[in-house]
Amino acid sequence: MNRNVLISGASIAGPALAYWLGGHGFQPTVVELAPALRQGGQAVDFRGEAHLTVLERMGLLPELRRIQTGGSPMRFVDERGRTLLDLPAEFAGGEIEVLRGDLARVLYEHSAPCTEYLFGDSIVSLTETSSGVRADFQSGISRDFDLVIGADGLHSNVRRLAFGPEQEYVSHLGYYAATWQLPNNLGVGKGSVGYNVPGRLASVGADHRDPARAGAFFVFASPELSYDRHDPAQQKRLIDNAFSGLGWEVPRLLASLHQAPDLYFDSISRADVDTWSTGRVCLVGDAACGATIGGMGTGTAVVAAYVLAGELARAQGDHRAAFARYESRLRTYAQGCQAGGDRTGKFLAPATATGIRLRNTLLSRRLFLNGMLKLGEKVSSTVALPDYPADTSRVSW
Repeated sequence: MNRNVLISGASIAGPALAYWLGGHGFQPTVVELAPALRQGGQAVDFRGEAHLTVLERMGLLPELRRIQTGGSPMRFVDERGRTLLDLPAEFAGGEIEVLRGDLARVLYEHSAPCTEYLFGDSIVSLTETSSGVRADFQSGISRDFDLVIGADGLHSNVRRLAFGPEQEYVSHLGYYAATWQLPNNLGVGKGSVGYNVPGRLASVGADHRDPARAGAFFVFASPELSYDRHDPAQQKRLIDNAFSGLGWEVPRLLASLHQAPDLYFDSISRADVDTWSTGRVCLVGDAACGATIGGMGTGTAVVAAYVLAGELARAQGDHRAAFARYESRLRTYAQGCQAGGDRTGKFLAPATATGIRLRNTLLSRRLFLNGMLKLGEKVSSTVALPDYPADTSRVSW
């Protein structure tokens, strides 16, 4: 029953779900708007027993350990470059940290033997029938599937088509974030160095592979803005306006922004969906319960993909039973992880000078820092993972 499954999104949750569905004998198809796998991107991390257990069951731990970054220490400085706070690599990097593009590639390679990938295309409409779902694609083709899964992130296309407009499910958390690549003319080393004024953070760190390259990461507090998500020039103007007049290395970093071809700019937001499925359509990862930064979204997505595929297999394709059990097992866990995203903007760019000093003082105390690290590991592990027997030889390469 219901073996032919369409998945939207080829970043993390989509390929992870395809891997497990293939191991359980399903026939997954993954559609991705980008013309190919997205390369590079920020580092993502895994921490705690649940994350590592799923990666181990996928057989990915040795490979991910070979390509891990080693973590990303964070240093905060004043306008003259004097250190105010040093955070160790494990604070942001968890137990395993890899570049998002590397993780996407590994998941793609391990799922490809059992998965049909459609790059450069997107779903434009979904019509549920008595026996399945008709999907119409941007390319002009139409195909029938038994089930459709939205694994396409916080701005999920599937959620919009099947559940309703994004504004009904995505809440702005008061901040915006931007990243771009630039030459490492500042000579920064591993990790990142950042400068704060109230409500703003400007930081830069060396590329994990090429020390001649660097990545800028800016965060600023703002009410929700109206802008075109597909207009980088407009987004660059918003960043310019937010950081104009600041000291330290901000002018040089802003100058590099206008030469950057690969700007990422988005609000720090969270998705809250009352029910993760409707009919034959279900959401997984950030589409269901995500946060832009700091909500352990990568680890949660991998765990959720494992459970969703396992419950579909256990229910022999009965989507009603499987979707209900999947959500029952994971909702509380996912929301607990997601809650970390509510604090990310306030941590990175406190609203007041007092808030900046308080953050720096508290996190300079090793006891307090260790407590935060242990809390993160505990939150990421508060889920019981059933053993869903799968024939992973079908998807190994």
